[in-house]
Amino acid sequence: MMIETCELSKTYKNHGALRNLSLRVPEGSAFVVVGANGAGKTTMIKILMNLLEATSGTAKIFGVDSRRLSPKEFAQIGYVSENQELPGRLTVEEYLNYLRPFYSRWDKYLEAETLRQFRLPGDRRINELSHGMRVKLALTCALPYRPKLLVLDEPFSGLDPLVRDEFMEGLAGYAHEMTILISSHELSEVEGFGTDVAFIDEGKLLFQESMEVLTDRVQEVKVTLNRAAAVRRPAPVDWIDVKESGNVLTFVHTQFVENDLEAQVRSQLDGVQRVEVNAMPLRTIFTSLARATRR
Repeated sequence: MMIETCELSKTYKNHGALRNLSLRVPEGSAFVVVGANGAGKTTMIKILMNLLEATSGTAKIFGVDSRRLSPKEFAQIGYVSENQELPGRLTVEEYLNYLRPFYSRWDKYLEAETLRQFRLPGDRRINELSHGMRVKLALTCALPYRPKLLVLDEPFSGLDPLVRDEFMEGLAGYAHEMTILISSHELSEVEGFGTDVAFIDEGKLLFQESMEVLTDRVQEVKVTLNRAAAVRRPAPVDWIDVKESGNVLTFVHTQFVENDLEAQVRSQLDGVQRVEVNAMPLRTIFTSLARATRR
């Protein structure tokens, strides 16, 4: 495993920012951690980067306890955060000149290619750059030494749609070379990018699995009936967001199996005319599951 946390917790006074979080990030994955603002994503990443100390539990990168990461390990980690501080008085070129000697694997061709792709002006002072350009600069500084792990903490916050697209295009070109851990509440931006996903809500891990498995098992079901009819109680636990409108009933099936659906629906409802199944975007899956968990 590239990253592994076990029963990781972080408490501020009476607030549990993380609650017994156990997470496994496979090597080579594009692993997306999603959740609302304040869910605990940044806290988890800061503990992994040894910027915060956990209250309890463990966090490992490359099999090494995050509290004991050495310069050798940090030289293999790229880190981009929405609130990353950059030396504003330096120009883009001066900052890259400063960073280059710290990394023996620094690829000047990749640096130049990324600067060109992001259209970053080398002679511009960093404090004169827009927020979007500073985020692209942070990624430009993280890629040339070809890290084994790239950690992106809410990289899309405050970016306009065009800059987001440019950022993702720049990232996608190198995704096959590294493991990527990306936290975001901008779910539409990462839906087609991630291979695996974890949902965190109020400091707790709801689940983690491959993106393909998730989008296959969580489906919207629409049932047309001969007449209005309520679901026989209790409804199956894997039916959430059940809604009735006239003779149409809809729900989100969290353990969808195509071959079993028709029989399950007919066991719960009389007068079934038609059963339709629709795929759901990641945002809708997340909001449905989060609401159900909180209830």
